[in-house]
This record gives sequence, structure tokens and C-alpha cells, in this order.
Amino acid sequence: MNSSRVGAMFSQEPQDLVVVAGQPVTLPCSIPGYIGVVLWIKDGLALGVGRDLSGYPRYTVIGDHTSGEHHLRIQRVELMDDAVFECQAITAALRSRPAHLTVLVPPEDPVINGGPVVSLRAGDPLNLTCHADNAKPAATIIWIRNGEVLNGAMYSRTLLRDMRRENTVSTLYISPSNIESGQQITCRASNKAVPNGKETSVTIDIQHLPLVNLSVEPQPVLEGNLVKFHCSAKANPPVTQYRWAKGGSVIKEVSGDTYEVIVDHSFFTEPVSCEVTNPLGSTNISRNVDVYFGPRLAAEPLSLQVDLGSDAVFNCAWTGNPSLTIVWMKRGSGVVLSNENILTLKSVRQDDAGKYVCRAVVPRVGAGEKEVSLTVNGPPTISKTQTKQELHGEKGQIQCYITSTPPPDRIAWSWKETVLESGTSGRYTVETVSTEEGAISTLTMSNIVPADFQTIYNCTAWNSFGSDTEIIRLQEQGGSQASVPVAVIIGVAVGAFVAFIVLLGTIGAFCCTRSQRSTYLSPASPLHAEAQIFRRNCDTLGSSCE
Repeated sequence: MNSSRVGAMFSQEPQDLVVVAGQPVTLPCSIPGYIGVVLWIKDGLALGVGRDLSGYPRYTVIGDHTSGEHHLRIQRVELMDDAVFECQAITAALRSRPAHLTVLVPPEDPVINGGPVVSLRAGDPLNLTCHADNAKPAATIIWIRNGEVLNGAMYSRTLLRDMRRENTVSTLYISPSNIESGQQITCRASNKAVPNGKETSVTIDIQHLPLVNLSVEPQPVLEGNLVKFHCSAKANPPVTQYRWAKGGSVIKEVSGDTYEVIVDHSFFTEPVSCEVTNPLGSTNISRNVDVYFGPRLAAEPLSLQVDLGSDAVFNCAWTGNPSLTIVWMKRGSGVVLSNENILTLKSVRQDDAGKYVCRAVVPRVGAGEKEVSLTVNGPPTISKTQTKQELHGEKGQIQCYITSTPPPDRIAWSWKETVLESGTSGRYTVETVSTEEGAISTLTMSNIVPADFQTIYNCTAWNSFGSDTEIIRLQEQGGSQASVPVAVIIGVAVGAFVAFIVLLGTIGAFCCTRSQRSTYLSPASPLHAEAQIFRRNCDTLGSSCE
């Protein structure tokens, strides 16, 4: 029997091994005393004859063959080396136990999509995806933030065509409330080939519209002083533009984050706004200035003309800062009529006519006032009469001052049997001059005779609201102020009555043309006024004028 077959036994044979790709490995095979051919079989196929493994440059048979050592050495194990190996002694017909060489492949470096900086808009959730490819076995992925593992990630695995390696994908969702800008989040991938794993990290960059604060210094401030507006903004991405406006109108000459201006009262009601822009959009913020300023008219009061007995309502609105006080007074009276914007005068009388003042006061800042007029429409009032002391033979003059709104329609002088409104009649001339308040009517007589000092002169004025009349006497210079003899007065009164009859004829047409006049002697009619004159004369005589 051939000695190469007698008593040949394995003193060492290959065992199952697990090795990481890239590392060397040796599969032992020792057959002491055996001199024949030894083959290494991989998955049923011979690698070569004896020690000739030229077809596998990474494979080498090592050991002392004279001592029966035929170990298989693999340099830098690769995935293709993952197989079942046998050592066979051909001449002795010996086969070693099959040894399974398991090759582990670490995953490639993990990659987080969008890294190394992941940007998102404030308020949006964060979705991170990490993949670890070409691993055997498939990689396990965990997410870490601030040293703590984040739970809730979703995983998926994909087997590659070589049916050995796998790709692993992990997706992590984080709600907006659980994200901070600048945070680092790590993806760690590991398998048996790399128990400690491989890591990659991303930095979270939360982008947002500008966060703006607008400061105003100083506050409060007196009108006419300098104020500085500062617009401070935090933005990601950075600010690209500042735009200023006041009351909605753009201030083109200012483009930076500071605006300095001398303020007036308009800054109290018209806010200054700063609009800050970055690539995501714009943020606008506005501020009013607490400007102290004196009273300014917001609604100017208007002068009024109202009828006697009606209400007069004035409206006067002021603005000012700090709060102001309003006072209504009649000019010259000193009596406060109202502290409101509105002044109401009920059922006005003619003595209510005049100038009214609306005054506003801002404490420690200033005051302002506005004057208006109240005109009361009513019957004429003869406010006064005037006569000079005259001498016989000279020119005499008497005057009648009439206050009337509306102006008098007629003014007439009457004495004895004469009625004269204007122009000249014999020695007598009447002239009337209009004034703002009414009129001044003057009766002038030339070449005064003694009887002129005994004559009673009547001044009567009419308008659409009624009439008024006054009796005037010419005064004799150096003459006595004693009562006129009754006989003389009776004669004068009789003459006045004759003049009254004449006057009725001259004004008949005027009376008939008055709109909606009653046929009886109303208090506003000229006839009624003349009747009053006659009655006054009678009363003066102290006798009946029947």
C-alpha cells in the first residue's frame, strides 16, 4: 500500500471564521507525514494544483510542506471570499471539514441628505434622511442630539444585486417646537463589522423673517426737538434692506437702521415705520412719538347769525399733548360758558350778540384761542341819540344811533306834519350812514328858529322783525332845561298828529307790499310804530288826545 495513503490524518483543519473585509485571514490545514498533492476547494471549485494558486493573487499556501503544513493565507479579505473552504489530500483521499468563511462589510460613511447644514423656515417641521450603504449585514442607524438618542425614526432596507450587501435608510421627523437653530444632529450607522459605528452630523439652520424692534429716544419730547429712531433687527438670512416711512409716505433719503429728525406735532398722530427685508420677506413695525405740543385747531369754529329766540351752537375742536382744557367765554365778560368743544346758547336774545372766544390750554406747553361772532337777527334797537346845544340862527344837528340785524329797511324822521327819510325838505336834511352794527341817521336843520327848540323829533327804524322809535329834542345853548309850557306842548302834539296822518299816506304803499302783513296794526308794522309815537306824545302832555 502506498505510504502516502497509510495513516494520513489531519492534525489541523479549517474552522468557521468571521472576518471583516480588508483584513487578512489564514485557514489552517496540516497533514503530518503526507507527501502527496493537497488541493484547496472554494465552494466546490479547486483554487489550483498544490501550491500554485496563480489565478488568485491574494491567495497563498503557506507552511512547511515537508511537515505537511498547507495553510491557505488570504490577504485583504473581500466579499467574494465569503464562501465554504475545504482542504483535500488527493492521494490519501482525505477531505477536511467544510469551513465557512463569513466576510463582514462595514457600511460606507453615512450621509445625511442636505448636509452639512440643513436650512428650513421657522415654523416648518424638520425631516432628516440618513443612508448607510453597502453593508453586510445591513447597518443599524440611530440619531443622536446633545448626547441623547432620538426615537421615532423610520427605517427601510434594500438588498443589493450581489444578494449579500444591503442599503439602510432612516428618516427622522422633528416637530417645529422641538427645533433650535444651531443644533447638531448626528446619524450613526453600525453593524458587526464596525460595532462602534460611523457617524456624520448636520447643523440645523432655522431661517426666519426679520425680528424687528423700533426704539424712539427721547420720549416724551417737546415739539421742535431732535428724536432718534433705531431699528434693530435679527434675521436669517441677513437683512438686505431697511425702508422708512411716516404716515404711510416713504422717507427716501434714509436707508440705514437709524433715522434722526426734528419732530413736530404730526409725529403724534402719524406713526414712523421701519420695514426690514431679507430673502424670505419683510417685517414692518411702527411707533408714534409722544410729542408735547400746544393747542392746534382740529375743527375751526364758525361765526353764526341766528334769529331772535333760536339756539346758537358753536363747535370748536382742538388737539394738543398732554391733554388740553377748553374754555368758552364771551369777550369782555370773563364768565366761563362751557368747557366742552360745543357751546350751546339757548333761545338767544339780542344782548347775546357779540364776540365769543374758544380758548385751549395745554399745561406747561402753550395756549391758543379762536374768536367768533354771534349775530342775532331781531327788530332794530335805537341804542342812543345825540344832540348838540345850538344857538338861534345857526345850523343844528341831532343823531339817532340804530343797532339792527338785519340792517334797517327804513329810517324816518317825523316832526309836526313832516316825515323825512332822506334828502332835503326846506331847512331840513336827513342823511343815513350804514355801520357794521346798523346805521347812524342824522337830521340837520339850517337857520335855527326858536320854535325848533320846542319841536319833538321822532326817529323810527324798521326791519323785517319789527321797529323801534325814540323822541329827541334840540337843545338850546344856555337855555333852560325847565318843562315846556303845556300849551306849547299841546300845540306840538297836535302838529305831530298831523304829521302822523301825512306819514300814513307816504308809507301806505310800502306797508301794502310787505309779504304776509296783517291788516291790523301788528307790533312790527310802521303804522303801529307811528301810533306809539303819538301815544308817547300824549303821555308827555299828560292829557287825553282823543
